[in-house]
Amino acid sequence: MAKGEIDSRLRETVNAQFGGLAAEIRAFAPDQIIEFAPDHFNGFFYDLMPSFCVGVHAASLGDWGGQTGKLPVDERFASELAAAVLGDEVDVAVSYRMHVDHGFVQIWEKMFGRFDAYPIVPIFINCAAPPLPRFRRARLLGEAVGRYALASGKRVLFAASGGLSHDPPAPDFTTATPEIRERLIDGRHPTMGMRDAREARVLEAGRLAARGEGPCLPLNATWDSEVLALLRAGELARFDALNMTDVRRTAGRGAAEVLCWVAAFAALSVAGPYAVGTSFYTPIPGWIAGMAMLSAHSSARDVRAGAPALCDSRGNRPA
Repeated sequence: MAKGEIDSRLRETVNAQFGGLAAEIRAFAPDQIIEFAPDHFNGFFYDLMPSFCVGVHAASLGDWGGQTGKLPVDERFASELAAAVLGDEVDVAVSYRMHVDHGFVQIWEKMFGRFDAYPIVPIFINCAAPPLPRFRRARLLGEAVGRYALASGKRVLFAASGGLSHDPPAPDFTTATPEIRERLIDGRHPTMGMRDAREARVLEAGRLAARGEGPCLPLNATWDSEVLALLRAGELARFDALNMTDVRRTAGRGAAEVLCWVAAFAALSVAGPYAVGTSFYTPIPGWIAGMAMLSAHSSARDVRAGAPALCDSRGNRPA
């Protein structure tokens, strides 16, 4: 993560939690990872914005100092997954040239020092560009993915990143200047100067938020705890009633990224009840993030697919 307004002891605590998650994953030894994650107008734009997209081939853009390169995607597995989800009447797009940002690769770099430690299928969920998918659609997507994974016979790790409450300084298309509108429509291949300026705005917002100032809504620890409680309890259908306008007003512009969490836990739930492992939460205003990590394992001993699920929340600030 970029250096921000955060106590060094808290940074050490967060790093230790990432280390614990990495140990869980190594012990599980997944054959395959399926990750649900957002984008931040780095790989997906308003020229064509799907609600959901499966990456059959994908590459990391390397924003926020991350690594660049191809993700280790099994083309056949990803293609068959997309076909199975469509067969389950959940509409997904596919991409043979998906570009992913820190929302996809950052957690793996933090845990393993690289994003290609395990085979992975990236599934993009639109959490930033209204109109957004509803929570029910994300749940149904996750369930369809979970059914395919369970039938595959592979040891599958479901992962998600993004959320919880956070309100990064993201532009609103309806009020944006023509220049910013064009970036939101097709902002591919930005110059390093453009990328640096964009990241500097987020860093400055984090510094202001750490002092209780600035344009970002305060973090909402109460909302975060309610979300985490529903995920732990497996009460995923309760998310169906959430209204995105209310979510944004209550928990910030980035809180829609909880769609990814719901999809991942819905995928895991297909195998039956699950037991929670790691459960960590702390609000970090300097990172503009309700910071959480949550893992769960299928309770069924004979299930090879669907355990564990790993979710991580860091808002828009890379580690």
